[in-house]
Amino acid sequence: MRGEAELKYPGVLGEPAGPGHPGATRVPEGLRPGQLVVARNRKWNGKAHWVVPGRYLGEDRHGWWIFQGTNEFCSRPGAAFYTQSDAVLLIPREGQWVATFYDDAHPGGVRVYIDLAVAHEWQSIRPDVMEFHVIDMDLDVVRTSGRGVFIDDEDEFAQHRVAMDYPQELAGELEAAADQLLNAVKAQYAPFDGTDAEWFTKGRT
Repeated sequence: MRGEAELKYPGVLGEPAGPGHPGATRVPEGLRPGQLVVARNRKWNGKAHWVVPGRYLGEDRHGWWIFQGTNEFCSRPGAAFYTQSDAVLLIPREGQWVATFYDDAHPGGVRVYIDLAVAHEWQSIRPDVMEFHVIDMDLDVVRTSGRGVFIDDEDEFAQHRVAMDYPQELAGELEAAADQLLNAVKAQYAPFDGTDAEWFTKGRT
C-alpha cells in the first residue's frame, strides 16, 4: 500500500528508520490543558519511529486529546518535516490503537488515521512536559476524502510479523482489532462520529 509517511505526511522525504520505561503508566497523572505532550513511537524491535509534539487539550469518555497544529516540527530517523494541517490525536483509555484526526487542509485528503499500536505509556519527563510512548504495529485504518475507509500496510504487517517475530496471539488480536475499527469508522460510531470537531475548536482557541 501507499504507506504511513505518504498518507499522513505528503511530501516527507527520507527512509524510515522494547522495553518499557520506568515510571510509565497507561493512565496519565497530573495532565493539565496546555501542557506539551511529545508522542514517541517505536517499532516492535525497538527501532525509533515518529516523534510528534502537541498540546494537551483535555479528556472525555473516549480518552485523552492532543492538539497537533500546523507547522509543528515532526521527525523520525532519516526524515523531518513541518506539518501542513491541524490534527488532533486521541489516545484511548483502552484498546490497541491511537487515532489522528485531520482537518480539511490535509494535502492528502486524510481525515482519520488509526495506528494499531500496543504498550501505551505516559511518562512525565519534566514539569509541564509529558511523553506518550507506543509501539506501532504497522496496520492502519484510514479514511480519506477520495478513497473512503480501508486497512493499510497489511503487507508491512505480514513482513514484520515474520522478521520481528510478532507473537501469534498478538498478531491475531491486532488483525481482529483492525477489522473492528474499520467497521466503526465506516459506521461512524463514536469517537468517529464527529466528536473530534469540538477538540479542533478547543485547540484553535
